[in-house]
Amino acid sequence: MASPAAPPKTAKKHHARLNNPFPRTVPAAAIRNGDAAPRLSFAPASKLAHAHDFPVGARFRLRWDPSLGGQASLSRVPSGGGDPPRAMWGSVPGVAFLSAASAATEADECRGSFALRDGRARLVPHRQHVDSIRAFYRCDAEAGAGPLRAAAFRASDATRFPVLLITGLLSARQPSPASCSCCAGRRARGAAAGRPALSARYWILLEEKTDTQVAFSVRIGDYQWTCAHADPARSPPATATATTTPRIHRPSLRLRLSARVQRATGKKTRLLAPIREEASALLPPELGRAEARPPEEFNRVFLTYASSRDERFYGFGEQFSRVEFKGKRVPVLVQEQGIGRGDQPITFAANLVSYRSGGNWSTTYAPSPFYMTSKMRSLYLEGYDYSIFDLTKPDRVQIQIYGNSVQGRILDGDSPTQLLTSYTETTGRPPVLPRWITSGAIVGMQGGTDAVRRVWKQLQDYDVPVSAFWLQDWVGQRKTAIGSQLWWNWEVDDVHYHGWRDLVDDLRRSGIRTMTYCNPCLVPMDQKPNTKRHLFEEAKKLGILVKDEAGEPYMMPNTAFDVAMLDFTNPEARAWFKRILRGMADDGVSGWMADFGEGLPLDARLHSGKDPVAAHNRYPELWARVNREFADEWRSGRSAAAEDDDDGLVFFVRSGFRESSRWAMLFWEGDQMVSWQANDGIKSSVVGLLSGGLSGFPLNHSDAGGYCTVDLPPLLRYRRGEELLLRWMEVNAFTAVLRTHEGNRPAANCQFYSSARTLAHFARCAKLYKAWEFYRAELVGEAAAAGLPVARHLFLHYPADERVQALTYQQFLVGTEMLVVPVLDKGRSAVTAYFPAGGGAWRHVWTGDEYGGAAAQGGFEAEVRAPVGYPAVFVKAGSPVGDRFLSNLRDLKVL
Repeated sequence: MASPAAPPKTAKKHHARLNNPFPRTVPAAAIRNGDAAPRLSFAPASKLAHAHDFPVGARFRLRWDPSLGGQASLSRVPSGGGDPPRAMWGSVPGVAFLSAASAATEADECRGSFALRDGRARLVPHRQHVDSIRAFYRCDAEAGAGPLRAAAFRASDATRFPVLLITGLLSARQPSPASCSCCAGRRARGAAAGRPALSARYWILLEEKTDTQVAFSVRIGDYQWTCAHADPARSPPATATATTTPRIHRPSLRLRLSARVQRATGKKTRLLAPIREEASALLPPELGRAEARPPEEFNRVFLTYASSRDERFYGFGEQFSRVEFKGKRVPVLVQEQGIGRGDQPITFAANLVSYRSGGNWSTTYAPSPFYMTSKMRSLYLEGYDYSIFDLTKPDRVQIQIYGNSVQGRILDGDSPTQLLTSYTETTGRPPVLPRWITSGAIVGMQGGTDAVRRVWKQLQDYDVPVSAFWLQDWVGQRKTAIGSQLWWNWEVDDVHYHGWRDLVDDLRRSGIRTMTYCNPCLVPMDQKPNTKRHLFEEAKKLGILVKDEAGEPYMMPNTAFDVAMLDFTNPEARAWFKRILRGMADDGVSGWMADFGEGLPLDARLHSGKDPVAAHNRYPELWARVNREFADEWRSGRSAAAEDDDDGLVFFVRSGFRESSRWAMLFWEGDQMVSWQANDGIKSSVVGLLSGGLSGFPLNHSDAGGYCTVDLPPLLRYRRGEELLLRWMEVNAFTAVLRTHEGNRPAANCQFYSSARTLAHFARCAKLYKAWEFYRAELVGEAAAAGLPVARHLFLHYPADERVQALTYQQFLVGTEMLVVPVLDKGRSAVTAYFPAGGGAWRHVWTGDEYGGAAAQGGFEAEVRAPVGYPAVFVKAGSPVGDRFLSNLRDLKVL
């Protein structure tokens, strides 16, 4: 494997005070929509001239059909008679399902926000030629079959043979027939001259990995020039390329750190001198021959395959504006979600003062290159390369991957729950949470020891079930331009929290845990007088910080101050940070928010030497893994005599990627606006909860009341009002965790302790949450065992209902036995509830009225009253879960 592309050169610039308030929302495609789709071809005299089924392991088969220009489709082997098997994946007839390109990329970066843009694609093949489709058995692998070596296939005892290999060429003709030297020679001899063709050999390997998964891997070799006089798609001699393992090439980037850093062009492309002139002929004329510097390798791969106009797509990680994505181009890149994300006027203002800080509909902390569809098709990419899923055409999907190889899985399942279980079987699931964290509300507050004790007394007076106090300002507070922020130096501030250990012990004796805060960044502590350990200086001395081009700690602007990130590709950094966490746990801390993780610069120098663009998407998983490993080590290190079944540590994260649930114990949705708006506020918190649950993040929650507060009278005021706080607490009473947050400007926001009414409502919501603790424990176990979320989009259980398919934030299931229809609009006291067909009757918790059932034809809709304190909650009629929930509500004097 070739070494990764060198990071671009960097030149720092001052912060720009004014920026474009309307930046482009989603990156443009490298291959423009106007470009003709590459065609598919095959040798008419070969085996491929006839329809044929090829085995993939014992459970799957690939069917090749030469009609309509050629088509391949993958399906499960039918177990008996009946309907023909449903295609798990299929190509578009006559259209190439694999293509490639070379493209230069620019990236804008500002405070954890990123945008990558491709220039015009070059070296774009116009044709995919299929040479052969062949099944290989264990005997072939043991004999060292050349094609398998070329595809970099490595067999093991667990390999499920046969594996299937598709080989062929990607080729592009030169526009002019006169620039090839061999053609010129033919012309001098009076022979017909053919066009020189740019060609690259490819290998697509299909392998049954589990009973429900087929792995695919795509490798593309270096291009070469051939002169195919008779058949432009004709393969070059196999000996020339067949045994050459293709090199991995990462896209070089020209990064522009708007407001701070000017990134110069990255790694210079290498081009063999004899082919430089011929390659330049394939470039668009407007680029000019002087700019013709195509790389020796492709750095984009495109996978194109069939869809249907009515197919709906779900997943792509934790998304905040949409649940279904047909018609969209979805970039999969970890980053800050933004402030406003399209809601106005806040997005305009955020973009104006800080480049791209407003975000857009697609920006998210925790994306994932995974989807499932209403046709029960599902696919995910492995690896961490940046990718874009293009769902804009009604009859096809195209995935653009920034690299020259691709790995992934195609999933088989008859229902969304089966697909999600299959997906999380290999990407990972969270552990069963200790019962203490889901036994009551988590009280998020700040202010120091005296403030905590005062509020604790109020909560006792109102009989609020409390599981923990989450004290994010345990490290001390600093005032900045955006409000009250923390000192990022992970030790207790014993002035702000005097008698810290006494406070922790007093809470613990009352059955209440203490939780704190940390993140993977550090700041110089010269301005804080009572600092005991200067963690930034320690990490700098140890060389465990992410570095810039000069080999110095990479200082990144973050809100109002600069920070350095720990380099978790360095084992010493992981071990060092675990010792920091050890100090927290030894001080009696039972859990913490593990914040950030989405801001690794795209030109960073890492200890591992890995490509920073791919490392950027992987960093959230590394961050969660460090925390998880410590939590597991701490628990295993407890003596048998002292160990309590419920005495585990818990941390929760906001950044993530495909396999984050393997390491993260719990998610939260990051910094939502204190707003009723759709893209960033109470509605988006429900969308993020449900989309994340459809993407393998089963344990999730949001800050009750939101976080981001803007108070700039008279121009811009986003402050949390009482009604918003009360309604948000009602929503979160039916998520995995109920936790409050004061927000970044506590004094500007209504708090749960602001008045007798807010305290009484908080107590009521905490008791609502407490009443289904027994069922929550069951669902947390189901999340750990099968990857199914606690809060569920109705699509998981009613996938054929078209009304359900179109739902976003309007309602959700808790497991299968409870239905919640929250009030998410200011001033509303009623909701429209939809009861899907086949769901049986649903009983309204507060009135006992039943809706739906056998008497309803199809889905059933009803207007239901939902005054404050009485959210529209339903349980399945006759359900033991529902009966117990109602009984608990009576015992808690809520019903």
